[in-house]
Amino acid sequence: MATTRKKAKKTAESKKTKKSRITPFLWFDTQAEEAANYYSGIFKNSRILSTTRYGKAGFEVHHRPAGSVMTVEFELDGQKFTALNGGPQFKFNESLSLVVHCDTQKEVDYYWEKLSAGGDPNAQVCGWLKDKYGLSWQVVPDSMIKMLSDGSPNSQRAFAAMLNMKKLDIAALKKAYEGK
Repeated sequence: MATTRKKAKKTAESKKTKKSRITPFLWFDTQAEEAANYYSGIFKNSRILSTTRYGKAGFEVHHRPAGSVMTVEFELDGQKFTALNGGPQFKFNESLSLVVHCDTQKEVDYYWEKLSAGGDPNAQVCGWLKDKYGLSWQVVPDSMIKMLSDGSPNSQRAFAAMLNMKKLDIAALKKAYEGK
């Protein structure tokens, strides 16, 4: 029994410290620190992990003042990200989005409100939104994924209903799925 507990404890500890092989790397002009703090304030179990700063070396390439923020490593609900102040050369677009899985309409409403604040209202469709930094998010109820994945005529009705929504409405999706 003691050996089993030791193995379980060791397995739990290794899961906590296991480094993820893939980390999303987000390129900002100058808002990396601001964005990392903003996102960390929205998601539970989130934190800033580290910040690196530009030095004098490479100024002729990066044109950033020594001491200004270069990268911010942060964690959102257990997922690590790195944000870079890389300059205005690259902008976010809809070809990449981050999906927020939700269990309830209350969660959908919360994340939609927080992430869409100050974003582009014209970029809101089918559960997708663009935040104030231009990053695209999908706020998705897991129940919708189940409804859409069964391949039945019910799923086609739910899909058609989803296409007419901005923020996803679980009750309306369920009604469409059930043919009501």
